[in-house]
Amino acid sequence: MEKKTNTEEYFEGIGRRKTSTARIRITPAGKASFIVNDKDAKEYFQTEDERRLIQDPIIKGQAATQASTIVKWAVEAHVNGGGIHSQSEAVRHGLARALVLFDGELRGKMKTLGYLKRDPRAKERRKFGLKKARKAPQWSKR
Repeated sequence: MEKKTNTEEYFEGIGRRKTSTARIRITPAGKASFIVNDKDAKEYFQTEDERRLIQDPIIKGQAATQASTIVKWAVEAHVNGGGIHSQSEAVRHGLARALVLFDGELRGKMKTLGYLKRDPRAKERRKFGLKKARKAPQWSKR
């Protein structure tokens, strides 16, 4: 049996947000497509806000480049952990990183938009003797 060699060139980026991790692989293609966890992005991210979030790096990246170099992308994302909004932000982070690998000139634009910064905010851990991270039980004088 012959081994198939994949000569397609692709660019990979890993995005993270809270406990979500997204592995993104972009390939230049004739027709644009966006697949997330083997589903169409419109099916996976159901709100318009989340769909806009994941498309932002491509749309704003193309606006930054010359009209002659517009590329359509086949985007494949594997996401796990966290909530759906956190996952969409992780996809945005990974997609921006992958686009910068493709075209280094996009780096400045992506940095000013804040797409290359990993948002480090996460839920604080619960401490012993407290009800939540900082909430203490009600104090009683007697």
